[in-house]
Amino acid sequence: MTTTSSSPDADLIEVSLVALAGREADMRALLFDRFFARYPARRDLFLHVSATSVRMTDETLQWMYGLAGDKKWVWAQVCELVFNHRNYDQLHAAEYAAFIDLAIGALRDTIGGWDDATEAAWRRQADALNALVDRAMREWTDAPLAYP
Repeated sequence: MTTTSSSPDADLIEVSLVALAGREADMRALLFDRFFARYPARRDLFLHVSATSVRMTDETLQWMYGLAGDKKWVWAQVCELVFNHRNYDQLHAAEYAAFIDLAIGALRDTIGGWDDATEAAWRRQADALNALVDRAMREWTDAPLAYP
């Protein structure tokens, strides 16, 4: 397989995403079952889990892939997401981090596991994404706009 990404992490992440082809719905169902088991009170915020889960899952995975490829567009999207999520009550960094972690686990479990290098690549990008979420939360809190 030839990849068009720009880093070893992006290459490993891309292979994982390609391996998911055709099983995205299974992965999302597993992810959201796990998320709602951990945060049952959040279930009521979702009018249509099947619709919302597609975007939430795709964005989370795309952002980690984008971060692995040093894509600058990720910051703007994460910053907007954090601001817009204030409409769903105060979300804490731990919830974002849990969702990211659960997404990686659901992906791994759906495609049948992977090696240590792939796990490390996803975890490095999860750390980078969590740092952006934290930064966005701090910047919005410090902004003159009312947040949350």
